[in-house]
Amino acid sequence: MKWHNIVLVGFMGTGKTSVGGVLAGKLGWRLVGTDEEIERREGRTIPELFAGPGETYFRDVESGVIADVMSRSGQVVATGGGAVLAPRNREAMRAGGIVVALTASAETIIARVNRDSNRPLLQGNAHETVPQLMEKRKHAYDFADVTVATDGLTVEQIAETIVRLSATYDRPET
Repeated sequence: MKWHNIVLVGFMGTGKTSVGGVLAGKLGWRLVGTDEEIERREGRTIPELFAGPGETYFRDVESGVIADVMSRSGQVVATGGGAVLAPRNREAMRAGGIVVALTASAETIIARVNRDSNRPLLQGNAHETVPQLMEKRKHAYDFADVTVATDGLTVEQIAETIVRLSATYDRPET
C-alpha cells in the first residue's frame, strides 16, 4: 500500500466506522475513529460536548485530534461527518493519506441513523434534518481523492472497493 493512511469522510451514516473496521482488518492497520478519540480525550460523549461547551468547542477539539492522528501512519481514520467543514482538517487529511468519501442516499442514511440518539445534529425529525444537512454539505466532501457510493453494498464490498481503488490511485500534482 503506497498510502500511509486511509481517511474515510462522508455524511453521518455512510458507514465510515463500520467500513473502517473491516478495512483496517484487511490492511493489518489500526482503526482510529476521531469521534471516539475526542470522547476518550475529553471524558465526555459527543452529545455532552454539544450540550455543554457547544459545537464551536467540539470543532476546535476535533481539529486538534485530527492534526494529531494524521501525524501517524498505518491507520484507517474514520472521521466525524462534519470534520470536513474546517479547511485545516481537510488539509491535514490530504497531507496524511488518501481521502475516501463515502456517500449514500438520504433514504439510506435515514434508515441507518434514525434511531441513533448519539447524533446531536439529528435532534428532532431525521426525515427533515438529513436532507437539509445533506444539501448544506453537498460539496463538503469534494476534496476527497476517491468517492465510493455505499447504497446497496455490504461493508465487505465497500472495503474491497477501497482497497482496490487506493492501491491504484495517483493523486494529481497540485
